[in-house]
Amino acid sequence: MYAIAIDVGSTYVRSGLINLKGEIVYSFKMPSKAVLSEGEIIALINAAVRKCAGAADGPVLGVGIGFPGIVENNVILGGADNLPGFHNVDLGALIADSTGLNVLVDNDANMMAWGELQFGAGKNCSDAVFLTIGTGIGGSALINNKLYGGYRNKGMEFGHIIINFDGPPCSCGGNGCFEAYASIKALIRDYARLTGRKVSEINGKIITHNYLAGEAAAVEVMNLHFHYMAAGITSLINIFSPQKVIIGGGVSDSGSFYVREISKRVAERAMPDAFSDSEIVSSQMGNESCLLGCASRVFSTPVLLQSNEVGLSQK
Repeated sequence: MYAIAIDVGSTYVRSGLINLKGEIVYSFKMPSKAVLSEGEIIALINAAVRKCAGAADGPVLGVGIGFPGIVENNVILGGADNLPGFHNVDLGALIADSTGLNVLVDNDANMMAWGELQFGAGKNCSDAVFLTIGTGIGGSALINNKLYGGYRNKGMEFGHIIINFDGPPCSCGGNGCFEAYASIKALIRDYARLTGRKVSEINGKIITHNYLAGEAAAVEVMNLHFHYMAAGITSLINIFSPQKVIIGGGVSDSGSFYVREISKRVAERAMPDAFSDSEIVSSQMGNESCLLGCASRVFSTPVLLQSNEVGLSQK
């Protein structure tokens, strides 16, 4: 028995076929950076589901989708600011109608958090904060052993903590958000401005490589990034006092220096008592955390377990 997991991002749609042991038996990614419409994203998701189902040698229980936005009962209400469209879109129903499979949709940071709780850095924690750092910044919180999403799952928009009311515009329509300062998109913007290079020629890996090589421009923008990351994380620690702050997204794989530099700055700024039992760590599951979280949610959802396994895998 399998679950199909889909991690929708503004750069890639990552997909995986996962068995009951939590093993990713088949995975791939498709670029989404050039898509121009909501329909194109939905078509990518449908194609990914079909490709995964075609690789299954047994029944597929359902599809778990991690999506960057505000999600309630499988409906994308909004907040997917780095993707076109997606306002009041019943994504779960659309994919279920197209594929014949059971579908569960939740915020991608919630799915990442669930994956880390089940398999990675969040194991044995009762209280933790999760951050995904990419084109945008997503977040989730574990409070007293339960993921908390706010009323009707509309909260935990950590990327939109206000760092500076007069700061740069954010994709959400506001100004000076944590995301506008500390996302990889912002890091690339700052590096392009300092070096005169085109944004299209730069990515986070290039900046990290140049930082480790001691390039002055890369060192300057990375130090700014650490500063802004510390500002946002300090606020979260002062509010939640979590056992762990778990940082995911491709940037978390940069190396131990990344968490070390952020932790050093947070220790200087956070309220001592709030920070006394907290640790800032990288995701242990990397890019797989969201996929594993999606699959785990499918396998642990009673309504899916009680349903008949139908759909593409049996056609």
